[in-house]
Amino acid sequence: QVQLVESGGGLVQAGDSLRLSCAVSGRTLSMYAVGWFRQTPGKEREFIAGIRWSGGSTYYADSVKGRFTISRDIAVYLQMNSLKPEDTAVYYCAAVNYVIGAGGLSDDWRYNYWGQGTQVTVSS
Repeated sequence: QVQLVESGGGLVQAGDSLRLSCAVSGRTLSMYAVGWFRQTPGKEREFIAGIRWSGGSTYYADSVKGRFTISRDIAVYLQMNSLKPEDTAVYYCAAVNYVIGAGGLSDDWRYNYWGQGTQVTVSS
């Protein structure tokens, strides 16, 4: 089992920065990748970024490329810069413990474990 706990969400203004953290515990040696997703009411969950647990290769959605950065050390982080009101959502981190191709990292259904989410609100 893997446990994930997000933190760092909050209310910020457009143009501000925010860093989300995803604390990872449990059987982390079995993990293949961690991803960040976000969801707003009435919309499907959207892939934001992913990182391979071993090796650290990173992947981004076009909507956040150049503004968001995913990284990891003892936790997984999502640095969000130049925030826009449309970035408002509940942000989730998720982990997958089997090998998937880079193209599969954006598929939320592939992930085995999920955190509870953290709210990010960007005011205009």
